[in-house]
Amino acid sequence: MLTPEDIAALQAWQGRSETLHDDITAAPVRALSATLDRDDAAPAAGTRLPELWHWLYFLPHHRQSEIGPDGHPKRGGFLPPVPLPRRMWAGGRLQWEAGNPLRVGDATQRVSTIASVTHKTGRSGELVFVLVRHEVHNARGLALTEEHDIVYRAAAAPGEAAPAPTPAPQNATFSRTLVPDEVLLFRYSALTFNGHRIHYDRPYVTEVEGYPGLIVHGPLIATLLVDLLRRERPDATLSRFEFRAVRPTFDIAPFRVHGRPDADGQRFSLWGEDADGWLTMQATATLA
Repeated sequence: MLTPEDIAALQAWQGRSETLHDDITAAPVRALSATLDRDDAAPAAGTRLPELWHWLYFLPHHRQSEIGPDGHPKRGGFLPPVPLPRRMWAGGRLQWEAGNPLRVGDATQRVSTIASVTHKTGRSGELVFVLVRHEVHNARGLALTEEHDIVYRAAAAPGEAAPAPTPAPQNATFSRTLVPDEVLLFRYSALTFNGHRIHYDRPYVTEVEGYPGLIVHGPLIATLLVDLLRRERPDATLSRFEFRAVRPTFDIAPFRVHGRPDADGQRFSLWGEDADGWLTMQATATLA
């Protein structure tokens, strides 16, 4: 149980920031295009980076000795050292600046700030929410602002009941079925330099963390939702995207991604659905 002193120490991380630099190179773009089973033209200098594909850059490069037992970097560093074993990318909000997309060949800078650290207690135990704000700049100025929600939670107790699921909406106008096999999860982990064992180590995820199968990355599902919209509207660009993880998706069965336009035609509701018909992620995309 976290004490008030523990919580105060974690909240002392609020306001901390770090600045990273990276180049938008073509190789990760080619690789993610192949991973998503797209038939895109080869990227060249000046090619616009699709929305959410900036997650291929500014990757963590911790030394092997700095990796914890779950495959993530050990607690501390830029993020606060939350002493709860489970962590997940719970959602986020992104805003792209009009007229300044990220492009292959750009030299970029990302300034990240710990905006808040919040402690709560729910039915499944203690939760700590960390909100990180990212601002990505290129030579032309601010290109993207992102708020990234991270949640830490206690390990599952023996016999603990899962939260009640929410049925997925049934009013989609376009959809796609995906098979989350080990190869897809491995390729996305490799592209994002993500060592978290829940995505590739079946004995670990089932025996240590108590899940029924490998977990499909939340950012991958978000990327697949935007990719679904790009397939429906190939010329569309986004000004804003918001998403929230609702329920884990496992590799034990195919899952579906869905979308439908709102009445104004500028906003789209997007969501993920598992093989049992439960909602796994919900999102809203706004066209530029």
